[in-house]
Amino acid sequence: MMRRLITTCACVLASATMAHAQLAETYTLPRPAACCLLNTATSLAEQLQDWNQLGRYHDANQDLLRAPADPRRVVFLGDSITDGWRLGESFPGQPYVNRGISGQTTAQMLVRFYQDVIALKPAAVILLAGTNDIARNNGPQTLEMVQQNIMAMTELARGHGIKVVLCGLLPISDRTMLPATGREGGAAPRPRVQSTARPPADILRFNAWLKTYAAQTGAGYADYYTATVDADGFLREGTTNDGLHPNAAGYALMVPVASTALADALR
Repeated sequence: MMRRLITTCACVLASATMAHAQLAETYTLPRPAACCLLNTATSLAEQLQDWNQLGRYHDANQDLLRAPADPRRVVFLGDSITDGWRLGESFPGQPYVNRGISGQTTAQMLVRFYQDVIALKPAAVILLAGTNDIARNNGPQTLEMVQQNIMAMTELARGHGIKVVLCGLLPISDRTMLPATGREGGAAPRPRVQSTARPPADILRFNAWLKTYAAQTGAGYADYYTATVDADGFLREGTTNDGLHPNAAGYALMVPVASTALADALR
């Protein structure tokens, strides 16, 4: 089985390389291969067995289910922005459960929605998702495909008596220029430009649909975008360290937005 998975990984990598293949005018040194490629391929094959990371919160979910149920429980579902949010510090004393996983798209969240949300019997779920779909973390998608994933999670939650709060995507910032990793001993680091992966127009288009859908279905809407955007359409100065993820100051702007939306949804 492992050999088959490793072979599959190799074929996928080869296909990805061929998709961009063309003859070069001059030879450019490729990135040096790491040591022990067999170990790297084996690790990748093992990770592909849990591509949507159902194992990430499995034990924590079991522990939570063994404890007395809290009728005020809220699940925060999302990607790295949720994953990095210290809910205990932002919402002290609240029975809020973090189920964010870095890098995930809406399709991956939909697959784990039963295990990480419905099974926990929360009063509400607050969903922040879509920025990684725009960035094509799992390949290209249409806006309609992302919308369908959001709609499916909303309908699943409501079918189980769980209130839903949908969250507008945060803006990005190209002002924060953290260096990306350069070649060892080679070229200078390149700036990371967030708008290349996440065009602001796509974020605005997604948020416009999301706000309308929330109103049509009676879901709550947490407008993180308005709370964190500046006059030029970027994340506010001082609220991010990499142009994508909020820092402590950024999360501080999100807290009252989430609190108000949840209070309205649970009223």
